Amino acid sequence: MSAEEALPLISIEDFSGSKQTAFFRVLKHPQFTGQLILSDLKGQSWTLYIYLGRITFATGGGHSFRSWKRSVLLHCPQLAPFSALFKQALKDAGNRDLSICWQYQILSLWVEQQKISRDQAMKIIRMLIVEALFDVTQARQVTYEIKQDQTLTNHLALIDAEQIAAEVQELWKGWQAANIADRSPNAAPVIRQPKALQENTSAGLYQVLSKLLDGQRTLRDLAIQMRRSVIDITRSLLPYVQRGFIELVDIPDLPSPVRPVVVTPVAVPAAPSPLIACVDDSPLICQSMGEILKGANYQFLSINDPLRAIATLMSRKPALIFLDLVMPNANGYEICGQLRKLSLFKETPIVILTGQDGLVDRVRAKLVGASDFLSKPPDASLVLGVIRKHLQQNAAV
Repeated sequence: MSAEEALPLISIEDFSGSKQTAFFRVLKHPQFTGQLILSDLKGQSWTLYIYLGRITFATGGGHSFRSWKRSVLLHCPQLAPFSALFKQALKDAGNRDLSICWQYQILSLWVEQQKISRDQAMKIIRMLIVEALFDVTQARQVTYEIKQDQTLTNHLALIDAEQIAAEVQELWKGWQAANIADRSPNAAPVIRQPKALQENTSAGLYQVLSKLLDGQRTLRDLAIQMRRSVIDITRSLLPYVQRGFIELVDIPDLPSPVRPVVVTPVAVPAAPSPLIACVDDSPLICQSMGEILKGANYQFLSINDPLRAIATLMSRKPALIFLDLVMPNANGYEICGQLRKLSLFKETPIVILTGQDGLVDRVRAKLVGASDFLSKPPDASLVLGVIRKHLQQNAAV
């Protein structure tokens, strides 16, 4: 995909689990390099920097600086006092353009100066990616934009995107199992009814809570400070939250030392994604196609019975049709020829699927009006590439 072919803003509902895995798998096959920009309905935005299909860094969300500082202090305790070392780093980075992902550039500088190890930098980056993808998962609905570029040239880490998406999904399942899915780990607990809280806790616990729950530390901050998981911290506070003794409040990010360059996506009305049909008697092929297409946010129509294919296609009117070449009781040539006789499908792209990629088959497919030819089993990058090609051609007509 060239820079000229950058995808427009596209909306995805419930961008978690299998959808994230399928999405990153699509970026992995063509070894995509560039930025994946995700935005939620509240205006928060996350940027994932990708090199050859792997994630090299993540930043953004509501607590970009707070999250970075927390991760640095956790994995690099030697960076103390932090404020003094950080101010010095900003001075040392004077010849760098800190308007572009300054957090990553400071980490690179510290690695070069041997103030932190490359392993420490990798752990910081991994934690930032996990937090970003978790927050995206909790956002439920996001828009994404892909930009192909070479923003980050040196790579402190190359994280397998599918693997980390699976890790985030397990964290999200634990969050849901604890009945706290509606609570953000970026919220800060603050005591609202100190007397009631004191009467319902031990003296020792109240003393600890009164010191920590000042509304300035998020649940993630507290988890690091108390050396417990954020799920445990949130679950232990939940009974007091439900009784109104404690409130979870939104707090702003720490003041950024570098003025970021903010690119606000142009708001566009969400258009329904194109419907793509697959006519194939193999449930396995249809399932594979469904995972690829749903992961890329297309609507998907699976038709396993070739005898009912034409009637179903006429009722649903897909934007593009994948058509198996060899099926019982019918074949792709016959169905394609019949579709082309209908005015409804004269211009609809029809892509023949076959396990026998021969010259005779290709010629015959062209004679009956097929738009393209694709070998089985389907490859995600080729499937999405042929869809983009033909839908763009139709839009230009």
